[in-house]
Amino acid sequence: MKKILALILAVVFVCGALAACSGTTTEATKDEAAATTAANADFKVGVILVGDENEGYTYAHMQGIQTAADSLGLSADQIIWKYNIPEDETCFDTAADLADQGCSVIFTNSYGHQSYTQDAAKKYPDIQFVAMTGDTAKASGLENFSNAFTRVYESRYVSGIVAGMKVKELLDAGKVADSNKDKDGNVKIGYVGAYPYAEVVSGYTAFYLGIKSVVSEVAMEVQYTNSWFDITAEAEAANALMADGCIIIGQHADSTGAPSAVQAALESGKTAYSVGYNVDMLSVAPDAALTSATNNWSVYYTYAIGAALNGEKIDTNWAEGYEKDAVAITDLGASVAEGTAEKVEEAIAGIKAGTLQVFDTKTFTVNGEEVTSAFATDTDGDFTPDADEAIFDGYYHESYFQSAPSFQLRIDGITELN
Repeated sequence: MKKILALILAVVFVCGALAACSGTTTEATKDEAAATTAANADFKVGVILVGDENEGYTYAHMQGIQTAADSLGLSADQIIWKYNIPEDETCFDTAADLADQGCSVIFTNSYGHQSYTQDAAKKYPDIQFVAMTGDTAKASGLENFSNAFTRVYESRYVSGIVAGMKVKELLDAGKVADSNKDKDGNVKIGYVGAYPYAEVVSGYTAFYLGIKSVVSEVAMEVQYTNSWFDITAEAEAANALMADGCIIIGQHADSTGAPSAVQAALESGKTAYSVGYNVDMLSVAPDAALTSATNNWSVYYTYAIGAALNGEKIDTNWAEGYEKDAVAITDLGASVAEGTAEKVEEAIAGIKAGTLQVFDTKTFTVNGEEVTSAFATDTDGDFTPDADEAIFDGYYHESYFQSAPSFQLRIDGITELN
């Protein structure tokens, strides 16, 4: 996204060049350009990260910020990075340090950072703060505090289509054993989740619905690790799900633990394939990895940093998906079923056109019944939505009233194991 400042600089450059050619360059033009350059040089961005480059979710944010900085002409020393910051008072202290270093905008990338980020925003009203994946900015009343997230549930759904195509191929080839089905004949799908938060529930539900759009007779089991990043726990969860007969393992956890475990299982002769998150998993699961749902964080960071650079207020709630290319799936692996790429393109086109809604209420039930009402906003802090009717026009409007996911319905066909 080209920002106002970039346009001004372009105009200044062109006008300056034309004036030089005609011999009418003015000192005022030179002074304006020099002043703009000096102002940009003083601009700093603070980044508080829950992990580092070894953790997929954080690495994706790092890539997005760097891409945004490059496109906006910011130098490396204008980005101040803070890695492996826990979700406790350390976050507030880190934000205060970044404020004291002169940052104009400060980002945190984990939900648990939010309350500390909001406290920092109260203390430093002249600095803009963004709590990624958060949900309290609107209610806070703070002009300098914002939330942002992508509509990653859209790419989760599309990655589910990739998985569904593989399940169909396996069924057609007679490679799905009775041990890979439940008592009702549904093919077993596994999912490694971090926590039973709305963000995870929304994601695994979208993934499941994507699979069901291809193969209706599927059931999914969700195993939680109670950690965003734990290679061992994620591998153990994947192994437990495969031991129970699951042939596709999806994930909303940030390491390569699950895909690596699935690759090892496939090499041992088990029928099992992986759909990852955040980053391409083909390096650790070249045969098992089908794709990964991912975010293109550069879209948001280019917008937000550019707004701060121009002295504009960052949107209180920002959420975009395929329409703005803010989400995607990674390259399809060699093991995907024939025709998968075409199905993916069709689904993305439908999402962009608005003809495909991920949480269409005709595609799922709760306790055997179609859902006609569900709230999106938690007003009392108990993590249960109690305001803003989210179901209208035939579907649940995810990330409509707030940027963070709010879908928490436990739909039929999905079982949480812990």
